Amino acid sequence: MKSSFDFYWFMPLPLRTIDPSRLVARRVELGLTRAALAARAGVSPRMIFFYEEGRHTPTPPRLEQLAAALGCEADALTGAPRGQESLVDLRYAAGLTLDRVAELLRASSAGRELCVSAPKISALENGRQVRGRHWEDPEATGRLLTPLAKAYGVPVRMVLDAWMRTRVDEPAPVLADRRKREPSRAAQATWESLNERQQVYLGEIMRDDRMTATEMWMRRVQRLAVPRAAEWRKLPLTLKAGPSAVGYTRLQERLRQRGVHDPGAGQTVHALERRGLLVITEDTVEHPVGGEVGRVLVEITKRGRAAARAGLGEASEPEPGAHLLSEWLWGVLSRVAAAEPTGLDDDRLAGRSLFFIGVGYAGKPGGQPSRGLVDSVPVLAPGGTHVAEYRWRLTQLGRRHVVEYLDVYRELYPRTNTTGLDGLMGGTR
Repeated sequence: MKSSFDFYWFMPLPLRTIDPSRLVARRVELGLTRAALAARAGVSPRMIFFYEEGRHTPTPPRLEQLAAALGCEADALTGAPRGQESLVDLRYAAGLTLDRVAELLRASSAGRELCVSAPKISALENGRQVRGRHWEDPEATGRLLTPLAKAYGVPVRMVLDAWMRTRVDEPAPVLADRRKREPSRAAQATWESLNERQQVYLGEIMRDDRMTATEMWMRRVQRLAVPRAAEWRKLPLTLKAGPSAVGYTRLQERLRQRGVHDPGAGQTVHALERRGLLVITEDTVEHPVGGEVGRVLVEITKRGRAAARAGLGEASEPEPGAHLLSEWLWGVLSRVAAAEPTGLDDDRLAGRSLFFIGVGYAGKPGGQPSRGLVDSVPVLAPGGTHVAEYRWRLTQLGRRHVVEYLDVYRELYPRTNTTGLDGLMGGTR
């Protein structure tokens, strides 16, 4: 005979109750009586009464019916703030039962590999150990994210975030890296529009940029100081002094070996800058022989790098994974992370970024969902008499996101200043 524990393992109880106040508020806002809502939703007025009193919890399909009857999303009735959804929130919002989710997942190779079942989905949503082969393999569970996202009708990143909120004490599922793409036609056309001399210059600048990036990586491995990428990406092209006194830069030596270093260098790099392939800047340095001398620096742009890769027959760099932020949003998140544990002043974070990473924010209908990586937290005055101010801080997921993907972001967006983020969460990575 099965124990009661075994019975509920196979017949799990609802994990969340509907928020009665939200249900009542929405019904009253629409001017509906309980009987009218019941007729719309296909249930009895008595059941609506039980829902509003918190005595019963609607099943996922019934929740979807209620939401449709009230003209809102299901999560508007469950009380899960935008950007704090758990796995069960996503399932409820999609109006799916455990059996239906299991059925949908078993249609995928990942679902069959993991032998997905309703009890396993229940354990997954409750944060319990999921028994079975491969469930402790982050790469195996990572392959389940796309089928789950398809079943719930949400982006993959939203499923990953909900998974990390639900299962906080285990490694995050690993999404497969996006494959490198063939160079775009635009990049190939840009390369072909350059003359031979310009092509040599752009190719050698890209190679020197890569060599410098490798040197910075080696310094980081050896725990040596590494300047910001915005600084070391500017490559010394020439010193404004005679070569007999100051010698040649490494980039000049590269060009000399290719037989294209002559007084026409300035015209060549400026032509590349006009096409948006390089950025030219100047500064001064102290030379041990020549004293203070001017210096010309060049930095290859994203467009320039793409054109050089196309011309040299290299694949394009892989796009950021679906779970990663854009360079702009990563810059915002790293600012908040750098301000931990006190947080960032409330007025220093505003604008559109909050609609993508702020708890409780929602973009335009059909737009990207908020990921809930930062939240505005009240700070009490001395004595706890009132709220003195609000400060932006990382949520639990935001902190974990930074820790999980810091090295990935550093490689992906080297311009972003991440100084001080290594010590986040006590340096645990």
